[in-house]
This record gives sequence, structure tokens and C-alpha cells, in this order.
Amino acid sequence: MLQAPARFPELLAAAQAQAADLDPDGVLSLALPLAPIDPLAGLPLLAEQTGDGFRFLWDGAPGLCIAAAGRCHSLELSGARRFELAQRFATASLSRLGNAADTPAMARARVLLAFGFFDSPLQPDESAVPGVQAVLPRWQLSRQGRHCWLRLQQNLGGGITPRQTAEELWELGQALAAAAGQLAGVRHGADSMPSQEAISSHSGADTHWQRLYRQAAERALELVNGGELSKLVLAVRQELTLARPVEPLALLAPLRRHQSGSCRFLWQRDRHAALLGASPERLLTVRSGLLRSDALAGTAPGEPMAAAQLLQSEKDRHEHELVVEAITEGLRQAGLDPCRPRRPRLARHGQLAHLHTPIPAALRHQHPLAVAATLHPTPAVAGLPRRQAMAWLRTLEPFERGHYAAPLGWIDSCGDTDLRVAIRSGTLRGRRLELTAGAGLVQGSLPDRELEEVTLKLGVLQQQLRATPAAGRL
Repeated sequence: MLQAPARFPELLAAAQAQAADLDPDGVLSLALPLAPIDPLAGLPLLAEQTGDGFRFLWDGAPGLCIAAAGRCHSLELSGARRFELAQRFATASLSRLGNAADTPAMARARVLLAFGFFDSPLQPDESAVPGVQAVLPRWQLSRQGRHCWLRLQQNLGGGITPRQTAEELWELGQALAAAAGQLAGVRHGADSMPSQEAISSHSGADTHWQRLYRQAAERALELVNGGELSKLVLAVRQELTLARPVEPLALLAPLRRHQSGSCRFLWQRDRHAALLGASPERLLTVRSGLLRSDALAGTAPGEPMAAAQLLQSEKDRHEHELVVEAITEGLRQAGLDPCRPRRPRLARHGQLAHLHTPIPAALRHQHPLAVAATLHPTPAVAGLPRRQAMAWLRTLEPFERGHYAAPLGWIDSCGDTDLRVAIRSGTLRGRRLELTAGAGLVQGSLPDRELEEVTLKLGVLQQQLRATPAAGRL
């Protein structure tokens, strides 16, 4: 492992040595250790250094937390080969970096990934979500425990030199250190951003979305009870109009207290729209060649009695088993040998409880995103059979899912990967906040109960974002 540069001459020497070893299309990737700084609080400073509007936050505090801003290299495309092409982009981008792997695991360079739920949007336009977005960021601030690293990545040439890159990294590191008092950050579970108690919304009655959902649920149950589908996960979307424009990070900060067991995230493609949320569901992680996927299906309020009843619910256990079997079979199809526990456990995330089964497998020669392509979407967010369920979702849901329930995360320079399912999420566009939630319908489901579940999920997310409306428009 490289000696961490503690002084500017050491950083400059590392930059010059790395540049001398780069191929003509190589990327200079310099990393600098810092005193502990909360990436959530430091992200605005990173964003000030770039002009393209891209921001990313992966907030697993008290675990790994990553903030990133600006694009060094990027990819946007749609189509059936999106996972394969995203893997190629990530492999090629990370292979161009000089010595990027010779730092602690938490400080490694990463390609950031945000998929759409479907391969392609129905109506491509400026606001449509492409099949995949992949970004090698210009700035990356990583923290785990008391360890913190700042990384800068850019192409040389065109007036950009190793010295200039080293100076830019050093200066921002000094600026972050100087602001450490203000950026001491969120101690685990506390808010780092200003209070947003004044957030409110003004909209009409709730009955329209409920009527639409009930109609769609009744049709879905006809398909399930008739044997055409084993399961279908219908989603609803709530649109809130906020009293004023809100900084996305201010909405994310309270989730550290309310969703401490989930991974909070931000994907801001540009200044016009920001995806944010707190996902309890792991599509897959890879650490040192060991892969893990999670089956998370079956939901109840988090009170002890309701959570205990979830374990005894025949309907919820059946719904959960469908997801476990599909993930296990998907991993086998990818050439892996998964090991699944015999019974689910309870996982509590904020005010909700879920049935949860972790499914590990040793990764062999497979690429992580190839496995992700086999798994997405799981029956927890789509249905079974997958192809028919996806077609019916296009028919029955009166909105584009976009990023909702799609994989979001990163892959690093050593192949370690983390992809979460973007549920418990919303999209912020100026004063408009769109929240989406879904519930699975199987044999034994009742439309009114599924309506209660999606209403519960939306209400919990509104409350935790401090955006509870006086009257919701859905």
C-alpha cells in the first residue's frame, strides 16, 4: 500500500510518479487522507468545485459513507444490454487509473451507477430516466469510522498537469480541514443540516389515487387468481408541492435518525432533479469475492406485536418465499452456488418491519453487474413470471417508474460492489416532491389491505422527510 501523503511535496511526488506511468488515455487519480469529515456535510463544498451539477451520496453511516461530485467520465444509455455495457464502462474506466487500488478499501476509486427500472423509458425526453447512468466522479470523499479520504480524478493534457492536479486536491483538502468545525458532521443518528420544520405542501384530495390503485389492484388480482401471474407488485406515486424549494441534503439528513438501518442515497443527475431515499433492500454486494443478495418481502408496522404476526402470516410468508426462490434460482443461473437459510428473520427499518432472508454465494469468474442483470427486478419489486409482470406494470401503472425499485450503487477498482434497490425513495424537482411506494399482490391478497400497506409506506416516508402534507395529492 502506498504511504499516505501527509505534506504537499509528498502529494506532488505521488502525482508526478503516477503520471509518468499512465497510458496516453489514462486518468490521474490522487487520494489524500483527511481528518474525519462527514461526507454528507462536505458534499456542497465538493459540488462547488464543478460546474456540471452531478452529485452523489451513499450514506451508510455508521458504515461506509461516500460523497461525490462532477464527472470525469460518464455513460448514459438504454437498451437490453445496459448491465453488460455498464460493466464494460466500469472495468475500462477503473483500469485507466494509476495506482488507484493502492489505498484502503474505503478510499478506492469507484464508478457510480444508477439504473432505470426498465431497459428504456416509454417516452424518451429530457426528464426521462435512461436505462443506466454510470459516472467516474471527479471528486470523491469517503469516510468509514475515523478514516477519511479525498480523491480527485481527471485527464491530463489540455493545460492540466500533475502539479495543477495535486495543488487542486491539496487546496480542497485544506479547505475541508479548515471547515472541520462546521463539518464535524452528523454523529451517528443526528441531523447535520438545518431544520426543515417549515416544509409543507398544498394539494387536493386523496381519493383519486386510491380509486386508481384499487382498480389496478382488482385487475392484478384477477390475473393472479386466474393463474396468469403468481405475483404482481403495484406501485403508486404521490406528488407533494412544497412551500418552498428545498436542498435535497436537508431532506436526507433526518433519515439518519429515522432509517439508521438503511442506506441513504442521493443521485442528482443535474440541478433540475434529485433522486433521494433510504433503501432497506440489497440487490447484491460483493466483498473480496463473496456475494450476498437479500430477499426482503412482507411488510408490517414495526410495533412488536404487528412484527411478530408478520412471521406467522401465511400470505406474507408465501410472498416472501416467492422472492427467496427467485433470487436463489437467479444466482444459480448466473453460475453461482447460493446458500439460503431455512427461515426468514425480522428486519426493522424505522417504523416498518420486513421478512428478510440473506442469500450468500461465492463469486467465481462472474462480473458483478452480470449477476445483477440476472436478479433485477426481483419479485419483491416486480412480480412473477418476470416478463409478464413487467408488461402488466407498464399497462396498470399510470406513471413511469424511472429509478424507483431499480439498482443504485457503485463498483470499485478491486471489483467490490454494492447495489441497493431504490425503494423508500422520492424525486425532488424544485418545489415538487414525488414519492413512490408499492405492495405485492399474491393469492390471498385483499385490495384494501394492499392499499393500507402503500399508504403506510408513503406516510412513513413523508413523516421522516418532514414533508407531511395537510392534504396529499396522489
